[in-house]
Amino acid sequence: MSCEARGHDLPVWATSTLDLPLVFAAGRLGFFGPTGTFTEEALRTTLAAAPAAEDRAHPELVPFPTIPDTLDAVSGGLVDCAIVPIENSIEGTVSVTVDVLAHEVDDVQIVREVQIPIRHRLIARPGVALRDIETVVSHPHANAQCRSWLRAHLPGIEVEAANSTADAVQRVAASDRPWAAIGTAIAAEAYGCVVLEKSIEDHDDNETRFILLSRTRERQDLPEPYKTSVVCKILRDQPGALLLILQEFAHRYINLTKIESRPSKRGLGDYIFLIDMEGRVDDPQVTDALRCLACKLLQVKILGSYPVGVPSTRTDAF
Repeated sequence: MSCEARGHDLPVWATSTLDLPLVFAAGRLGFFGPTGTFTEEALRTTLAAAPAAEDRAHPELVPFPTIPDTLDAVSGGLVDCAIVPIENSIEGTVSVTVDVLAHEVDDVQIVREVQIPIRHRLIARPGVALRDIETVVSHPHANAQCRSWLRAHLPGIEVEAANSTADAVQRVAASDRPWAAIGTAIAAEAYGCVVLEKSIEDHDDNETRFILLSRTRERQDLPEPYKTSVVCKILRDQPGALLLILQEFAHRYINLTKIESRPSKRGLGDYIFLIDMEGRVDDPQVTDALRCLACKLLQVKILGSYPVGVPSTRTDAF
């Protein structure tokens, strides 16, 4: 079932030749900030797993105010790698991340993923008690992950959105109103606030998956399991369009770990498909499947081929 005629349609990426994974070799690392976000925690968790080396300088960690800004920073060369959230076990996909990757940037690759457990703290200025709170501020995903707790303990409370959990803590710290934020313990400490409640997430197994990106594809011979992520854009909506995609993987016994539709931006009812699969992009069966899809679809965009993230052990730091 190989499609040799259109093999050239798969882009050829420069692949790292460094001894270390790209994130461990980076001099400047961007993250969705400001200081104190769960994204920063995920980055620090990743760096803590780096092999010890006396001659390796500590990388500079650079926060950016939004996820698009973070992705633009790595695309534009302001940082060597950047990290953003892409999926939460409760709220699902972080849509802004996948939409920017699918539609707005073409010169970056996912080079690693990391999963961390998420513990949300209710944070306020010193002297503010739970009974005093008028408004809760946080990122929409964090608010949604604590929806039941808020209804049970702060019924009828106003909930406002912020750019990030750390931005929410900053806003609460700067306000003279009895507000609270949902965020991290390190954000509370960084901005002079206190933790009122230590764990307000609705589910104990709440986890978020983060991806690290670079302008270079990760080397394909690291001794770890790999995942390949792609975007499939169909020519038009028609019966069997999804089956057309799935059968190429089924025929080659490629295990898909995720498939999701997102708006194509071309009109209502028109969708693209985001697919994660086990294996490296240069595995013969993966390469063959993607080449065959390139013959049939409007576009096959490879988002990255990278080591699979293993969930971190839950600790009170989160």
